[in-house]
Amino acid sequence: MSDKIDVIIVDDEESARNILSNLIQRFHPQFNVVATCEDLPQAVAKIEKHQPQVVFLDIEMPNYAGYEITNFFDTINFEIIFVTAYDSYAIKAFEVAAFDYLLKPIEVSRLAITMERLAKKTLTKHDAINYQVLQESLNDSGGIHKMIVNYLGNQKIIDLKDIVALEASEAYTLIKDADNNTYTMSKNLKHFETLLENNSEFVRVHKSWIINTQHIEKYSHTEMLIYLKNDIVAKLSRYKKNDFEAAIES
Repeated sequence: MSDKIDVIIVDDEESARNILSNLIQRFHPQFNVVATCEDLPQAVAKIEKHQPQVVFLDIEMPNYAGYEITNFFDTINFEIIFVTAYDSYAIKAFEVAAFDYLLKPIEVSRLAITMERLAKKTLTKHDAINYQVLQESLNDSGGIHKMIVNYLGNQKIIDLKDIVALEASEAYTLIKDADNNTYTMSKNLKHFETLLENNSEFVRVHKSWIINTQHIEKYSHTEMLIYLKNDIVAKLSRYKKNDFEAAIES
C-alpha cells in the first residue's frame, strides 16, 4: 500500500492547475496528484472516486464558488486548502475557521509550509465543523460572528459576542469568554486585531489586550485599567486612550 497522500486540484484555469500540480510533483513527492478538475461538479465526482486526503480548491470559479463544496457532501473527510488571487475578506473567514490557504501566484516557500503542515496533520471528525463555520462566514455579508477555538484537545465553536477579551501571551493569544473559559490560540494578538478590525465592539486597548466593549463593567481613568466581566482586568495604554474612549462613547 502506498504511503503517499492523495491530492486533487480544482481550478477553472488550466495553467493554474498545471503549475500547482508540477510544483507538488517536483518538490513534494510524498503527495500524489490523482486528478485535476476545472469545476466543482467535476471535482465532486473525482473526490467520490479517489477519496483523496487533500483538495486544493480555487475560490472564484464559474457556476459554483469553491467554498460551496460543503453543499455536496454530508461530511467533509478531506483537508481543503483554498487557493485564491484575492487577499480579501474571504481570507479572514478561512483563518477564523483555522484553514490554510495559498495566494496566487503560488510561492514555492509558502507551498512548502502548507505541505509540511499537511504531512503532519491527522485528519479528524472535527474538520467538518470548520467548514460549517467557514460557509456561514462567507455567506453572511454582515461579517464574521463565530470562531473555532482549541478546547480540551478538541475544537469548539464560540460566538464572538461571548468573547470578553483577548490577551497576548508571548507568541500566543488567550481568548477569555463570558463563561469564564480561557482558550489558548497559537496566533499572536496582531492576527486577531486584523481579523476583528471591522467589528466595532472589539478595541485594541494595549499592546497585550483587545477587549469587547459589550462586557465592560468599569473604567478607571486614573489607574488606566478596564474592568470586565468575570473579574478580568485589562490594561489601557495612554496611546490607545483616545480610541478607546471614542469607542465606548459611540
